[in-house]
Amino acid sequence: MRRPMNAEEQSENERSVVNTRDALREVSITQTVKGDKQVDRTYNFDQVFGAHATQEDIYDDAVRPVVEEVLEGFNCTIFAYGQTGTGKTHTMEGYHDWDDASSDSFADSMPSNAGVIPRAMSHIFAHLKAKGVEHSVKCTFLELYNEEITDLLAVSDLVEGTVEAANAKAPKHPLMEDGKGGVAVKGLEEVAVANPEEIFDHIRRGSAKRRTAETLMNKQSSRSHSVFSVTVHTKESTPDGEDVIRCGKLNLVDLAGSENISRSGAVDKRAREAGEINKSLLTLGRVIAALVAGGGHVPYRDSKLTRLLRDALGGKSKTCIIATVSPAAHSAEETLQTLEYAHRAKSIKNKPEINQRV
Repeated sequence: MRRPMNAEEQSENERSVVNTRDALREVSITQTVKGDKQVDRTYNFDQVFGAHATQEDIYDDAVRPVVEEVLEGFNCTIFAYGQTGTGKTHTMEGYHDWDDASSDSFADSMPSNAGVIPRAMSHIFAHLKAKGVEHSVKCTFLELYNEEITDLLAVSDLVEGTVEAANAKAPKHPLMEDGKGGVAVKGLEEVAVANPEEIFDHIRRGSAKRRTAETLMNKQSSRSHSVFSVTVHTKESTPDGEDVIRCGKLNLVDLAGSENISRSGAVDKRAREAGEINKSLLTLGRVIAALVAGGGHVPYRDSKLTRLLRDALGGKSKTCIIATVSPAAHSAEETLQTLEYAHRAKSIKNKPEINQRV
């Protein structure tokens, strides 16, 4: 997904080096090699969204089919990956004026800039209401910062002071093997929700506690990875009088952006944060490379991020990766790395299994 030029890039008269051909599902990037020679590299993906694509376009074409798989009883994961400042959090959350918007406004008419998470939640509850089946919906929201997991929904974490002070005092949650080849987060609060309004309230509260900071590349740069998960249980009767129980889980992952520390201006604490972010994303890249190569050791355990995403990468989950890129020439190197990463990830073969019993 290619975002438009931002105000800073426009003021600096940055040259665009990324072209998208949405209908052909192609992205090309122009590189300058050997002095002034220019070479185009083209990549093909399942979906391509140019600068004029709307949040609704992205949801309907790339995300809606995934959410419908969740409602059928599959585990699914959607995550955004890309350089800092390319629109990952905007794509996943979108609407940031949480305090100025009532929950009813989301349920009744979705704001045009609402992202994947609010749209997916409205979609899930609209489907359950239309089918009229017996159901339960639960959610969790965690933050992974400097290899430590914090529960963004835990009421006990809400203390006075800054976000950083509150999170510093919050308990950290270890990862445990779940006995099924995956991992679970010990002590993570799972909240039951009955309607979209409740889930939007939890998103507001959790998003407000995420660690962000200003860098030269992004006014509000996420300094952590976040995972918002929704589990949907349904029970419906067949014409034969049997009850079919399905359990689908949707993981919505907003990765912190990779960044060039010298360009972002990160120093001291911010530089250490960036180092940890880049380290975990590098491990994610190695996991993807190992899965594509096949047959060898896959270094899931080298970072908590890859352990959390294990089922999404080579496991039983259906996975959608949204790669976000900047069109600007000064970001060409990072953009090329993102496109290479996403193109390799396309080759990973998962083995989804439906969670259903009669």
